[in-house]
Amino acid sequence: MDGRDLVRSMKTVGSVGAAQGLRTVRAAWRRRRADATGLPQRGAERARVPGPVREVEPGPGGGVIRFSRSELRITVAASGAVFWGWDGAGPEPSYALAGRCPEPDLRAVLEPDKDGGWRVVAERVTVVVSRHGAVEVRTPGGVTLRRDLPPRWWEPVGGGPARWMQRSEVAADARFFGLGGRSSGPRLRDGTYRLWNTDPGRPFGPGDDPLYVTMPVQLVVADAATHLMFHDSSWDGTVTLREGEEGAGSGHDRAGTAELRMDGGPLRCWLIVGTPARVLLAWASLTGAAALPPAWALGHHHARWGFGSEQEVRRIVSGYLERGLPLDAVHLDIDHYDAHQVFTVDQECFPKLPQLAEELRRGGVRLVSIIDPAVKDAPGNAVFDGGTDEDAFVRDAAGRLVRGVVWPGEAVYPDFTHARVRRWWGRLYEERLAQGFSGFWHDMNEPTSFTAFGESTLPRSARHSLEGRDGDHREAHNVYALCMAQAGYEGLRELAPRERPFVFSRSGWAGMQRYGGTWSGDVATGWPGLRASLSLVMGLGLCGVPYSGPDVGGFDGSPSPELYLRWLQLGAYLPLFRTHASLRAGRREPWEFGDEVLEHARVALVERRRLLPYFVTLAHLARRTGAPYVRPLWWSTPEDRALRDCEDAFLLGDCLLVAPVLDPGADRRAVQLPRGRWYDTATEKVYEGPAQVLVDAPLSRIPVLARAGAVVPVRGDDGGLELEVWAPALGRTGGGLVVPDAGDGWEEPEIERYVTRWEGRQVVVEREGEDGVSEPPHPVRVRGLGAS
Repeated sequence: MDGRDLVRSMKTVGSVGAAQGLRTVRAAWRRRRADATGLPQRGAERARVPGPVREVEPGPGGGVIRFSRSELRITVAASGAVFWGWDGAGPEPSYALAGRCPEPDLRAVLEPDKDGGWRVVAERVTVVVSRHGAVEVRTPGGVTLRRDLPPRWWEPVGGGPARWMQRSEVAADARFFGLGGRSSGPRLRDGTYRLWNTDPGRPFGPGDDPLYVTMPVQLVVADAATHLMFHDSSWDGTVTLREGEEGAGSGHDRAGTAELRMDGGPLRCWLIVGTPARVLLAWASLTGAAALPPAWALGHHHARWGFGSEQEVRRIVSGYLERGLPLDAVHLDIDHYDAHQVFTVDQECFPKLPQLAEELRRGGVRLVSIIDPAVKDAPGNAVFDGGTDEDAFVRDAAGRLVRGVVWPGEAVYPDFTHARVRRWWGRLYEERLAQGFSGFWHDMNEPTSFTAFGESTLPRSARHSLEGRDGDHREAHNVYALCMAQAGYEGLRELAPRERPFVFSRSGWAGMQRYGGTWSGDVATGWPGLRASLSLVMGLGLCGVPYSGPDVGGFDGSPSPELYLRWLQLGAYLPLFRTHASLRAGRREPWEFGDEVLEHARVALVERRRLLPYFVTLAHLARRTGAPYVRPLWWSTPEDRALRDCEDAFLLGDCLLVAPVLDPGADRRAVQLPRGRWYDTATEKVYEGPAQVLVDAPLSRIPVLARAGAVVPVRGDDGGLELEVWAPALGRTGGGLVVPDAGDGWEEPEIERYVTRWEGRQVVVEREGEDGVSEPPHPVRVRGLGAS
């Protein structure tokens, strides 16, 4: 136990009480003993590199290159994605991939290269392998995007998983993004980032790492092209990034580097090259389409740890309704459970929960329930007894139940890496549906076990099914929450087949978008926490998770009226728009911050309600194309270096540019504009890009600009769909996509395509279809005519 562990131990004991604190001390020692006896001792190791090429075996889409001490399998998929795996590793089995491995591109061929190397030539990429195992990825024009040096393994002499290291070089102008949810981003500066889903145990801010969602997904943006690199291993590891430098030293560029070190698992990866849109489309085809949330989940959510009773929930909802504030969902935290036990209800505080849920639903407000994976270790607890009968809980190598400590006290954990256990757990949501809940947020699923010192998770020696392959927590940890999300999502599909499941999860891994989204977790209250909120959402979107958002106002503490309002204004333009706070934090209702904040908050909430059809459209497009709702400014022009380094503004779809206020006292701010004409949506003032402009940002609003020619679906005054059209620049055209959606169910609505153009002195809006052009079926309102 070092000094840091001691401090954390004291904080944990102090925060959860004496009895729970003693449990965490016992849990820490129990975890340490379990790993001391259950994990193989790492002794002497042998270092290994591939060695020289010995032979090759062409195959569909590529082939196998055999070296003296390893072999490399390369396959180009029909989508253009490239797979390669060392030591015989194939693309399956994989928790990241959705369905079967994609078909190979039969036009890609393996052929000799110079100096004894080999290459695979495909339409969109060429992969060159040197005779000693370096792998170089080039554009069809011959520009090198990435060069992986020969990998290195360290194998225990007595057997066991090998550690490995892969060092890569990228262009000097390249910028790194991704790696899951990172608070210091979205652009990842020089530093080391850990790949181990972690509950930090306290509110976090910029620079705290790792957090709840880590992924070995690098998105690299350079002048020549954008590429995504995914290393498909769920083991613990680190990524050390170093940006390059142009003209370094004696006039030569210094390449950027990415060094990946993993404690085990296969050395295999996928690489996708192209524009950002093409890359995310191919990534979604590999890892699965994003789950489509019901329309109400794209509205405003209000949550709190500590509502405490049905009366308090009614008071909060009435407060919104009486003040004319839109509200779509209320979230109940662990305090609505009976003694913190999952799938239970405190009958004293919530005696008529189904009636409350029905009453709220009639008023357009849904109830959302927290779900924790830990099950109280107590015979008589229905979930514990059912899980015991099902043999559902994680055990150690000796067959004993692995116990941890969470909110209900001593607890056991379902092994979600077993299909049978996922089916059992999914059926438990029937109890939640009977209580009237419409959605579910998964918490504490890194998984977390409170410990006074050491890691706050299960022993690494804990055994898991891993779909029948058998393994331990070193491999299962990072995919535990992904499998829990799968269990909940698939269970809800069976229990309520006519409704889209709404599930979002604090932790996850590559592919988690198939089952829902995520949120920031316990972001610290403060201006740095506000900035970290945006970083997380943008970074996750570039990893293929389009639906996410922060705890508006921060999880802890009491935000100032200004900070609360600026956070709320940002949240109104993020996919998951949720206020939330801890048990001991200040209030988060808009009327608690004074009349001025209340009026400005009403504007933000009403605007979110007005933009709901646009968010529904973005949700459908994310599902079909992989494009996130929230996009960096460089999304369409990654070669624009000024945009590449801009992190304090974002594109919401193709139509809107949002520039939140992230610093106290600001009433104006600089905005870096992409090329084209942009309108301030509040004043209709015109700006021309590319340029940096100074825009007004009074306390009443944050700057939001519309792209000239854009077609934005909005909610009209009568509640119906209306098209808000921003006039194109003279002599130019514009357009947009609209997906009209009833709000729930599984029908695939048609994508409506619109074009805008000038005809004389009038802006014309037409719908394009297979049968030609026609009049829009929705009312049209043209804005920006005065400026044009």
